[in-house]
Amino acid sequence: MTQSKNRNDLLYLAILALVVFTMPIWLKPFGAGYPDLMQRFAIFGIFAIGFNILFGMTGYLSFGHAAFLGAGSYAAVWSFKLLSLNPIPAVLFAMLVGGVFAALVGVVSLRRSGIYFSILTLAFAQMSYSLAYSVLMPITHGDSGLQLAGNDPRILDRLFGNEAALPHFFGIQMTGIYGFYFCAIVLVICFYFAMRLSRSPFGMALRAIKSNQTRMSYTGFNTRPYARTAFIISGMYAGLAGGLLAVTDPLAGAERMQWTASGEVVLMTILGGAGTLLGPFIGAILIKYFENIFSAFHPARLHEAFSFLPDGLENFMVTIISPFVGEGWHLTLGLMFMLIVIFMPGGVMEGGKRLVNLLRRRFTAEGRAQPSQLKPAE
Repeated sequence: MTQSKNRNDLLYLAILALVVFTMPIWLKPFGAGYPDLMQRFAIFGIFAIGFNILFGMTGYLSFGHAAFLGAGSYAAVWSFKLLSLNPIPAVLFAMLVGGVFAALVGVVSLRRSGIYFSILTLAFAQMSYSLAYSVLMPITHGDSGLQLAGNDPRILDRLFGNEAALPHFFGIQMTGIYGFYFCAIVLVICFYFAMRLSRSPFGMALRAIKSNQTRMSYTGFNTRPYARTAFIISGMYAGLAGGLLAVTDPLAGAERMQWTASGEVVLMTILGGAGTLLGPFIGAILIKYFENIFSAFHPARLHEAFSFLPDGLENFMVTIISPFVGEGWHLTLGLMFMLIVIFMPGGVMEGGKRLVNLLRRRFTAEGRAQPSQLKPAE
């Protein structure tokens, strides 16, 4: 039984890897096959998968995960400035900083649960955002952001005579399609780790905490270490995502710690399907697609798209559609989110399961009906 499950998991992982690595091909017809956007699909997919470990599996809703994302970005840029432009030390340092920061925040936040936990994490994120703009300016460089400079020490690069100006993986620059594939490989590794964690006894304990933490406490099971570990792992995922943002664009700013970024990852997870393995990644793709594609449809572009229509009808179509695209793309996202929450509370993954079950029942019914329709030979 265990070997069969392992084979199924490996097959699931192989299919995901194939889908991710072929993104430049199948996303091209949708206008999303360019590297910068695909990098964001992979990076925010990692962010959402990590958040799902805390929210979807454990039941703790955090509104402060952007703090760990921003901390990871700052850590990665400082790694570039002090050590090397190689992304490996940068992402490892970003994960470490994200995990340590999550451990410190968890000491206070995890003393409460429910809405009180959510408010505490939001407060810590907003405090981090304000500190990055004021008190921590020597570290964060305030509103100008932390950037690379020609006089950075880069101890390891100077030692080996490497004079590259941008992040690189042993000579391969982390821009364009190479940057996407670096992020894609990290995404597949992170998905595999989340899958193994979900199948483990630790993952079962997390789901039990989500189901009824009070009952578990009454039986003598200490749930706090499990919740704290899930919070730290989730913070490490967020720090890793922040580090990858700095790898593909070596700049770190306090805006990555804003509460809107924390709300965005909540939307991604719920939209795709909280508690599922693949759902948060799908939610991240959907939201980033809407953000980058729908927001580009300004009125002039709409007029160009409907130029084949008569003038009156063209203006009518532009007037009707323009509030839902361009600067108003959030309206489309909000309507889509409302429809999914109302009709598919389990997210896109629930909708997919319903469709598969419907088709299965239909084919089964047709298969049973066919023998009864056969007439005996006369």
